[in-house]
Order: sequence, then structure tokens, then C-alpha cells
Amino acid sequence: MAMRHDAVIIGSGFGGIGMAIRLKRAGVRDLVVLEKADDLGGTWRDNTYPGAACDVPSHLYSFSFEPKTDWTRRFPPQPEILDYLRHCAREHGVLPLIRFGTEVTEARFDQERGLWRVSTTGGELEAPVLISACGQLNRPELPAIEGRGDFAGPSFHTARWDHGADLRGKRVAVVGTGASAVQVVPEIAAEAASVRLFQRSAPYVIDKPDRPYRRWERAALRAVPGLHALSRAKTYAAYELRALGFVKYPVLMRALERRFRRSLDGQVADPRLREALVPGYPMGCKRILISNDFYPALSRPDVELVTSPITRITPAGIETRSGTHPVDVIIYATGFRATEFLAPMKITGLDGRELNEAWRDGAQAHLGITVSGFPNLFLLYGPYTNLGHNSIIYMLESQFRYVTGCVEAMRRAGLAWIDVRPDVQDAFTREMRERLRSTVWDAGCESWYMTADGTVVNNWPGFTFAYRRATRRPDPRHFRARRLPPHT
Repeated sequence: MAMRHDAVIIGSGFGGIGMAIRLKRAGVRDLVVLEKADDLGGTWRDNTYPGAACDVPSHLYSFSFEPKTDWTRRFPPQPEILDYLRHCAREHGVLPLIRFGTEVTEARFDQERGLWRVSTTGGELEAPVLISACGQLNRPELPAIEGRGDFAGPSFHTARWDHGADLRGKRVAVVGTGASAVQVVPEIAAEAASVRLFQRSAPYVIDKPDRPYRRWERAALRAVPGLHALSRAKTYAAYELRALGFVKYPVLMRALERRFRRSLDGQVADPRLREALVPGYPMGCKRILISNDFYPALSRPDVELVTSPITRITPAGIETRSGTHPVDVIIYATGFRATEFLAPMKITGLDGRELNEAWRDGAQAHLGITVSGFPNLFLLYGPYTNLGHNSIIYMLESQFRYVTGCVEAMRRAGLAWIDVRPDVQDAFTREMRERLRSTVWDAGCESWYMTADGTVVNNWPGFTFAYRRATRRPDPRHFRARRLPPHT
């Protein structure tokens, strides 16, 4: 017999932990968090590669309701972020609600009973409310390269780091030049015999204004009322201004491009290498990366940048159009399948309609949260909610409030379920696509922000405070509803 709960949350990263805390505060006590891994943390549990860190300042990359004053650095490293999430789960009583080693395989909505029937590797559950906190960066993307499975040595994705692989004195290949590559290459270059970085397109890498916090600074943040909140607000405002370049006036990015070129000129002396590191697309079209040691690492004599396209992988190494590269280890820094939001779960809503069918032309969700035809299903960090300029934690907290508002409204009105109207969702999607066309993300590059046909579906085309205003409270006019039967 299926266990009955008031709410089921899938995933125990920032979204799942924060949502559970918010629901508990609203009086929803019988809830469960399903986690397929054996520990919480989401992407910060998975990404344990050397040098893993956040590119948003620590005071902003944390919950507003659980301030942390003792971060060791301005930009937090992965172990500290994971420890912070564990602290939040313990402090707010969420840890006992998590079922580890429990992967969701399917969820089907029973419209007569107003319940989601959730199938997992640990049995079945039922709940009127189903919340997906799977995020966008949880399924590693491995490139479809001929012979990838033939390589004789260790090979792994940065999000599945093989800590048993000894890189000391080895010839290491890194495939990809995204955020993880920029962080990991300087770390492994210090111990490997050689590193070859295979680049398909160059990223924009700007200086990282990072430094350790001094002991007196941490003491002041802890002791002086309002100082931490002031630091957070100041950082938020500075980062929010960047939306002017990404969203409103992409022409502003040209000044940052000129600054990038000056910085690159100062860090890379070799003119051929320097030219290979200049991106061929407008700044901001892909994720802008931050690092102080990436370009110096590429200038080392034992590090080589390879720009010739990979043709195949052999048992002994990597072949490109220009030659063969014998290597001992291959590391794939090739990102994630970010536009497949709930995959590979099978989600079935009203009238037996599956979510992958509803999303055959790209993911759609009103405010990135509710999907028409799938009552009482709420997405955290869904389509159109990713950012290029500020902290995703701010967006998540906006979503926590909206979802909680929906749950409380259903309770007050005695509703079995609510379902966002298709015309409301369609209008929101049209608005997003229209606004995104004038942003830097739709300026002529391929990125993980978009689907295979070039449609940007991940990013929010505006200020984060505008998103918070839009999600301040659910509008009853946006939903269809069914009341609970009299005997319920």
C-alpha cells in the first residue's frame, strides 16, 4: 500500500532543502524529500572535482533566512557550500524527512482523488502536492564522439570525478572549456605530467575578485547587527545591475569585452595562444566565467590548448583533424543536459498526457513553476528561471513563496487540485520568447541555455526583483480548480 503524505519533494539540493523548510514553517508537517543519492546537496554534492567553487559571492549564495557569517572566502568553495546545506537541513529539521537512495521513476496524477502517485526504487507514495527540485545541472552531458567507450585508461565527467584516478605524472586530456574546465585545469596542471585542453569554442574568462575573509571581518559580520545583511544587499545590487547588459542593453557588453581583451593581453604573452582564446561570439551569449589562474595555467609549457576538432577517441588517446594525441586519462568537462528538466522520470498528468509529450516543442511552465495539464505539480529552477547575472538562490526563494502560497490557498478553499490555465501558460511563454530575442543569449551562439533548435528556454529575461514581484502571490484567475469531495 502506498504511503500517503501532504507533499513530496524530489531532490535535496538548495531547492529541495529550502522548499522543505518553507513548507514546514507554513505548517505542512507530513512531507518527504526523495533523494536518489546517499547524501544531500545536489550539484554541490556531485561536483567534487579539484577547484570546484561558486561564481556568486558567498553572502549572496545562501538563504536569506539562514545567514552564514563565517565563510572563509568571498567566493565559496564546494566543500563549504555542501557543509552549509547540511547545516540548514539539520538546523531546520529537514534531515529526518529525506529518504536517501530513493530514485523517482514515475509520477502519475489521479485526478479523481486529487493525488500524485509516485513510484520510486523504494516503493510507492501518494501526495496531493508534488514538487520537483531536480534543478537544471544534474545530468552530465557526455559528447557523442566516435570511440568514446574504447579508451583504455580512466575517463570520467567532472561531475562524476574519479578520486581513485591518480593524475600525478600522467598525460591528461580535458575535453571542454566550460566552468568546470576553467576551475579544474589549473589544479591538475600542477601535478600532471602534461595537460591537453580540447576547445571547441573559447569562453570569456574575466578576473575573479576573490580573497579570503580576514578573521576580524568574520568577527565583525557575526557581532555587528545588520552588517551581514548590508553586505548581502550591496552585493545583490551590484550584480543586479549586470542585467542591463545581459537583458536590456546588450550593447553595454562591448565595454566588458574590451576589458576582457586587455586582461587577456596582460596574462597571455604568446600571440597565437592569445588569439585562440578570443571567443567568436558576443560576450554574455554563453556563460561568462571567472578565474585568476586559468590563463596563466594555459601559458605553462606542459599545458597545450588544442583547437582542432576531435574526430574520434582510440584506446590510446584522442585523434583530431590535425593529429593524434596520446593520453593516459580523459576528463570530460562537457556540462549538463540542462534543458531536460525532469528527465528521465515519466510524469503523467490529466487525461494520461505525459510531460515529454507536452514539452515536445520545448519546456514550458508558467513563471517557470506550474505546467498546464499537470495539477499540483510545481517546479523549482524550471524553464525561464536561470540567470546570467545574479544568484539563483534569490530566484528559488521567490519560488518557495509562490509554491507555499498555492498550497495555502488550496487548503483555505478546500481544493483538491489547481491547474494553471493553458492560455495563461501560453501567454507567459510567448512573452518570454519575445523578450529573449533581444537579449545577449540569443545573439548568435550555441549554449546550454537553449534547445537543439536554438530556442532559449532556461533563462529569465529580466531583473530578479521583477521575478520576485511576479511571484509575490499566486493569482487565482490563472488557475482551474477542483474542490475536494464532501466526504474528504
